[in-house]
Amino acid sequence: MFKRSENVAAGIDTLIGRAARVQGDIEFTGGLHIDGSVTGNVRVASGGSASLSVSEHGVIDGSVEAPQVVLNGTVNGDIVAKERVVLGAKARVRGNVSYGVIEMALGAEITGRLIPATPEAEASTPSAA
Repeated sequence: MFKRSENVAAGIDTLIGRAARVQGDIEFTGGLHIDGSVTGNVRVASGGSASLSVSEHGVIDGSVEAPQVVLNGTVNGDIVAKERVVLGAKARVRGNVSYGVIEMALGAEITGRLIPATPEAEASTPSAA
């Protein structure tokens, strides 16, 4: 079912291991895989193309902003993925999910809103603020 997400795993440049605990924001390009715990925001450096994958043991306490997100763990914060979000069966999100395309497995949980990232919504967001 998650054959497309294997392409993300092939492009991992940075790994945060299962025993690692990171305090603070992370800014990255390329592929980032999180098995451990991050307390802070995780986002792509401006102008960079990147993908984020979080294993079933991975936890992020903060917001996530990346073009592609594959989640099997937990995010306690908002997710903004303009291209694609893939939520595995053990994915848990406590926050809003903004997406271009979303794929959810049976068992994934979202406590928040699903917000499609359409050109019309992006155009109206700055004027509403």
